[in-house]
Amino acid sequence: MTSHDYKTQMPNWPQEPGVYRFLDAEGRVLYVGKAKSLKNRLSSYFSSTKGMAYKTRVMVKHASHIEMTLVDSEADALLLENTLIKRLQPPYNVMLKDGKSYTYLCIKNEPFPRVFVTRRVIRDGSTYFGPYTSRMRVTTILDLIKQLFPLRTCTLSLTEENIAKSKFKVCLEYHIKNCQGPCEGLETEAAYLEKTEQIKNILKGNFGSVKRHFQEQMARHAANLQFEKAQDIKDKLLAFEDYQGKSTVVSTTIRDVDVFSITGDEKLAYVNYIKVVNGAIINTYTQEMVKNLDDDEQELLSFVIPELRERFQSIAPEIIVPFDVTLAEADITVTVPKIGDKKKLLELSEKNVQFFLLQKKKEEASKTGKQTPAERILRTLQSDLHMSEVPLHFECFDNSNLQGSYPVSSCVVFKNAKPSKADYRHYNVKTVQGPNDFATMEEVVYRRYKRLLAEGQTLPQLIIIDGGKGQLSAAVKSLEALGIRIRDEERGMRNEERGMRKEERDTKTLSPLTLSPLTPHPSPLTPHPSSLIPENLSLLTSKVTVVGIAKRLEEIFFPGDSVPLYINKKSESLKLIQQARNEAHRFAITFHRNQRSKDFTKTELEDIPGVGGKTAEKLLKLFGSVKKLREATLPELEVATGKSAAGKIWKYFRAEQEDTGEVA
Repeated sequence: MTSHDYKTQMPNWPQEPGVYRFLDAEGRVLYVGKAKSLKNRLSSYFSSTKGMAYKTRVMVKHASHIEMTLVDSEADALLLENTLIKRLQPPYNVMLKDGKSYTYLCIKNEPFPRVFVTRRVIRDGSTYFGPYTSRMRVTTILDLIKQLFPLRTCTLSLTEENIAKSKFKVCLEYHIKNCQGPCEGLETEAAYLEKTEQIKNILKGNFGSVKRHFQEQMARHAANLQFEKAQDIKDKLLAFEDYQGKSTVVSTTIRDVDVFSITGDEKLAYVNYIKVVNGAIINTYTQEMVKNLDDDEQELLSFVIPELRERFQSIAPEIIVPFDVTLAEADITVTVPKIGDKKKLLELSEKNVQFFLLQKKKEEASKTGKQTPAERILRTLQSDLHMSEVPLHFECFDNSNLQGSYPVSSCVVFKNAKPSKADYRHYNVKTVQGPNDFATMEEVVYRRYKRLLAEGQTLPQLIIIDGGKGQLSAAVKSLEALGIRIRDEERGMRNEERGMRKEERDTKTLSPLTLSPLTPHPSPLTPHPSSLIPENLSLLTSKVTVVGIAKRLEEIFFPGDSVPLYINKKSESLKLIQQARNEAHRFAITFHRNQRSKDFTKTELEDIPGVGGKTAEKLLKLFGSVKKLREATLPELEVATGKSAAGKIWKYFRAEQEDTGEVA
């Protein structure tokens, strides 16, 4: 498989933790690795070879495909990787081949049990906790346990008979308070066993009372300024909190079992198999099967279990399944777990088979070229408008005013056929006086794309203007002034569809529409002064498609073409254009109403020099209306606003009354 083939699969790789295996064409495992995020880790093999070791590049070159196994945590991934490397011995793995096993804490099955760290699990009735991925952390936990509960460390056989005969003498550990002397009968076995039960509770995570005890000690040390002792206790508490969980992929309570789970669709079924030997997962595999019309999951699982056990040479006496199955081998124990470690193994198998099914569906969708609804609509729009590229990004403009007052405009942005509301923009029109829709459109389009070009942002593939030929021509004028080239191949395609000869098309063309940057366009419209064009537009800008949509008949106009395009009223592309037009209209109307509301709520008091909105609001609350305020005396105004503002308001109203003849 080439690097390109891998890159096409990257979007389907999971972000979850797990173990991955590179295999060659013959199915031999070349490399086993772990990852906190399988997608991120695997992508690093194919993103760039710069800085990659030569051995890694050779391994990737010889790999034919990748297998993955999902787990619940990064620690589980490390443990499963350890198991697989030791069993498979991949040629490109150099670590973890030393034969070392996992680290456990053992409470030995003996009189006055010892508690110690070990890498060997012996089935002699002893209790094991683990596995742990850090020997140092386990040692820290053991040290804390011994501080809490002094235990013996010797290997003496402390039977009742030996103690009664006084065969042993206390050692240095007793004198330094690390042991309470059970060898001489100074500590009873019942008291000692009570301590080991508390240790088991702590290792299971039940150490709430212990935590409270040590937190109090830590606070006391801190209050006495003994910060080193407080930090030492804190480190030990953190060690406990880090290792109170259990691993799914390695267990001391399970020996040899086979785990099976099944899922499927209408045509195919998938069975995941996990092989567990001595409590550790040593293999995983997913089998694909074709379903018949009358096959159910119970029959399929009963059929495939003997096949997989024979293929992987399993002699496990127990199988774990999601529901009861009938097998020919009578000596096999069939378990349908509800809780506990076996249930966790079954859930891990189900997680992997569901992931396998999802991968298959994504691969089939990519092979058949199945499109999402958004892709289908955009490709239809591309076809209807005769565009050379899919309009993944398009924008629509609309104007709004009230008999020429409060003129505003809006620009709405669609990306991947969906509104991108964070990119919406509205504009207060600055240079246009009176109801001039064409000039308004010219100003707003110019301001929009001058800003985009100055900031180095990408231009949309399609620009939609709400209006007919006049608004469209005004928008084109601004784009040309900015040096933005307008696509004209759409017009040529449409002319060919109408069966026109090349000569006729040339005569009907008003003007050439493909421009170089800053080239004056021979248009009857007056171009913008070149001084207004940003200095950084010396590079060639991208071409865009510009259309106008007239509301009456939903006609689509192209620049320089007097004959409109009529799209089928039921077409998804026309509905998308209408959605953009309606969204632009809604956004413009909302902004227009807000501007009018601001002006309508403005009071006459704000026209008085030195009186702001807050002062005017305060006066209206006190006096109730402008009329009563006009009748107020100067002392009353001074009480309300102070001498300075009161004097200005008094003079304003007195001057007003003199002008109207109300004051003699």
